[in-house]
Amino acid sequence: MADILFVDQHLIALAKPSGILCQPNDTEDPSLEAQAKAWIKKKFEKPGNVFLHAIHRLDRPVSGVVLFARRDKALSRLNAASREGLFSKKYFALIEGTFLEEEGILEHDLVKEEFLARPARKGETHSKKCLLKYKTVKKFPSKTLLEIELLTGRYHQIRAQLSATGHPIWGDRKYGSSAPTEFFFLHHASLEFPHPMSGQKILIEAPFPTYWDEIILNGLPL
Repeated sequence: MADILFVDQHLIALAKPSGILCQPNDTEDPSLEAQAKAWIKKKFEKPGNVFLHAIHRLDRPVSGVVLFARRDKALSRLNAASREGLFSKKYFALIEGTFLEEEGILEHDLVKEEFLARPARKGETHSKKCLLKYKTVKKFPSKTLLEIELLTGRYHQIRAQLSATGHPIWGDRKYGSSAPTEFFFLHHASLEFPHPMSGQKILIEAPFPTYWDEIILNGLPL
């Protein structure tokens, strides 16, 4: 069972491990949503089906905060707050190589394809503008740890934008990483948003997976 980071009668947030689906698909693979529903049903002795809806999603290999609504009204209000830009999302990514600039904003026009996002080619009109803010946290001999703030929320945005700069996330082989590791280094570390009922600012933080500690925080060579 994934760690529960926050729960009340309207919301539940969990720390998604890398490798687990956010929501069920057409396979029998475990999902975070199914785990949360089972926990709610048992914890609160819920009869029948449990209402639960993801406010945002993380790709399967990405770890970190995932927020679910437990009520219809909470869902509609949180979706509205997200559209109004009232959500603040902080990620950490370990990338291959080093950016010339210590911090800045990346801007790309991305096109969503089947299971992939890529930079738009000249003349393509169905792309979406993507923006993220980054700053360097720590440099290693051949890698860099970045803190990232999402300014837009698009499909595979962080993965595709970093790859487009020539600095893919370490472990992201779909987007060009040469890493000989099964570990994936993109983590959704914190989410701040207004509570759908009280309006109070809520900050939810997810600890790094243990493999981050072993490789980065303990300073092992990269």
